[in-house]
Amino acid sequence: IEETRSFRTFDETRPVEYDTMLQFVDTARLCASAANMQPLKYKICSERDETEKILFHTKWAGFLKDTKLPPDNAHPTGFIVMCHDKSVCDITPMSCIDVGIAAQTIMMSATERGYGGCMIGSFDKVKIAELLDLPDSLEPVLLLALGTPDETVFISNPKDGDVKYFRDDAGLHFVPKRPLKDVVI
Repeated sequence: IEETRSFRTFDETRPVEYDTMLQFVDTARLCASAANMQPLKYKICSERDETEKILFHTKWAGFLKDTKLPPDNAHPTGFIVMCHDKSVCDITPMSCIDVGIAAQTIMMSATERGYGGCMIGSFDKVKIAELLDLPDSLEPVLLLALGTPDETVFISNPKDGDVKYFRDDAGLHFVPKRPLKDVVI
């Protein structure tokens, strides 16, 4: 879990392949699901033109206002578009928990295989659904940008309680995490 970070810079010369992402999804489909409804469906995108079109409709790292992420020539090489199948059940707070469980499972699977990524909730759902020609019953709920990480991300302690992630002058990415004493009640 310490190695499974949000990466926003990727080595485009070492792409994550479709079959590898399919294995990640195969692992995630075995996860717990509220009432065992299993409403999640996954669209795997590994073709460069498709991943670039998806990337266009995303927003990354809101706290880093003056940093273009991902940078040019360091884009993710794949996306897994997580969708909720409304024909299975309505979107509820419990089904949203399914999204988190499955997304974390996929990210940890990626880390285990030498890849990394970023969970993206800030994207144009309508445009993504249109781009991927999704049926009306499938609502995109989360994007998982994937590839071979090409940056260093460090866990750090919050300074004066500030938990906003940041980059230093060398471009190293820091993610402050609250200490254990602050999260146990």
